[in-house]
Amino acid sequence: MNFEIDTKALKEGIDVVNHASVGASMTPILENIMINAGYKKVVLTANNLEMAIEYMISDWVDVKSEGSFTVSSRFISSFISLVSEEKIHISLLPNSSLSLITPASDTKIKWIEASKFPLIPSFKQDYSFTMTALELKKAIDKTIFSTAEWNIRPTLAWIYLSITDDEIIFASTDSFRLSEYKTKNKANIIKPISIIIPSKTALELSRILPENWPVELLISENQILFVFWNIKLFSRLLNGHFPDYRTFFPKSYSTKWVIQRHDLIQALKRINLISKENNFNTRMAFNSDFWIELSTGDTEIWAWKISLPASVEGENSIIWLNSTYLIEALNVIKDDYVSLDFETSLSPIMLRGITEKESEFEYKHIIMPLKI
Repeated sequence: MNFEIDTKALKEGIDVVNHASVGASMTPILENIMINAGYKKVVLTANNLEMAIEYMISDWVDVKSEGSFTVSSRFISSFISLVSEEKIHISLLPNSSLSLITPASDTKIKWIEASKFPLIPSFKQDYSFTMTALELKKAIDKTIFSTAEWNIRPTLAWIYLSITDDEIIFASTDSFRLSEYKTKNKANIIKPISIIIPSKTALELSRILPENWPVELLISENQILFVFWNIKLFSRLLNGHFPDYRTFFPKSYSTKWVIQRHDLIQALKRINLISKENNFNTRMAFNSDFWIELSTGDTEIWAWKISLPASVEGENSIIWLNSTYLIEALNVIKDDYVSLDFETSLSPIMLRGITEKESEFEYKHIIMPLKI
């Protein structure tokens, strides 16, 4: 097997599939990338058994003889990043060595047979629909941060995707907070679909999605496939049922306030300099005289208090919450003003952006208050 390929194209492909490679594993083959040279194309594949990515290069490649092999993703990534020449010639030698030749260098490394690389399970499509990359990335970014850590609560380390007659819904929760993103169903899917996507898959997908490209989502009983540009991302789906979260969103409030989002973020960041000594516990006092007061309480370092103008509706009240949770939610809302409302000091706190024009999507987030 031997072929010549554009160095930049190869580097871009390796950078993409590396999102599915394993840094250190009890199964060394999972640390490798499989490279398959076929008719007028080269396909790169990484597979960590939960997610696999295929990247096809059909331009700037000249395949002289076909074949496949696997090589350390860490080495090939580092090596290609240091190659300055436009082209690189790759071939397999009889002694299980891989030859990497450029006009200025000749490198030989060991390779492992492709037959030892895990195969991607066969995919039997049940449903398919298309979203824009921008819309899919927005949905992931607005929900991924409120999933649980995989090594702490794996049963909540996922994003729920539901499709109804008129809506596509993404939701996530780590039991302390809950995000829901809704957008109009433009895919004309009539039969309802509900699946659970691992948060690791969603995170890596968000990182490699192009800005302007249609993304086809193909769903089977236990897998999902994302197809865009020259990339295929396969992922297993999680078994189980996402909790009926809709009942957690409050339907009424006794206190509601509206505030400039940027000002609130800056105030919370200042508060965090002190509140980090106390697990980011932050006190928020609401006064009907159109202001709110943020304070840290006493810590070993100091105490801090900040007042901000706001439009306050309803009863004066005091709540405690984790300020980092609030900052993360505020960062994914792009409106200039946001509203927070709640029933009591121990009720879920609802956060929403305030927009002056009708939007095709709706986003809302709740944070559970602290009992202090």
